[in-house]
Amino acid sequence: MRTRPKVIGVHTRESATRILLADDHALVRRGLRLILDAEPDLTVVAEAADGAEAIDASAGGDVDLAILDIAMPRMTGLQAAREISRAVRSAMRDEPFLYPAAVTALIREYLARDRDGDAPDSVLTPREEEIIKLVAEGYLSKRIAETLTISVKTVDRHRANILGKLGMRDRLELTKYAIRVGLVEP
Repeated sequence: MRTRPKVIGVHTRESATRILLADDHALVRRGLRLILDAEPDLTVVAEAADGAEAIDASAGGDVDLAILDIAMPRMTGLQAAREISRAVRSAMRDEPFLYPAAVTALIREYLARDRDGDAPDSVLTPREEEIIKLVAEGYLSKRIAETLTISVKTVDRHRANILGKLGMRDRLELTKYAIRVGLVEP
């Protein structure tokens, strides 16, 4: 005859497994909540109507388990599970995690501000902008140094800094950049 295992610990709501429910049907969420909350070692701490809300709800770190509907609007449960998994792994490595939709929104906002003329100030110093203008106009390092009354070595150092800041490789890219941002006329 088999005996049932003994219950060694008593679960309180504080030690219970914290669950996130994500389903686009409120009735399903309500039913699952009733079933799960009836268990002494389980408690539903958050609900979400779609995958994006599930990610937001799990971001606080108060969730031990996520129960996700696979077919939800805006973002499926599978997509949400992937994003939650990435966020957890990033947190475990003490790395920041940016939800891809948030990154996209930030990029759109930046591009809109850039288009409307509200972009942040240039990453270049005024001296670096002067050097870019002269490079774009075809001046060589020696001529730039004479024009600005600085050494050729300083011009070369400025140019290296500019290339690094802008992620560029050569004079041609600098010239295209100078035209694009209006430092020189084409």
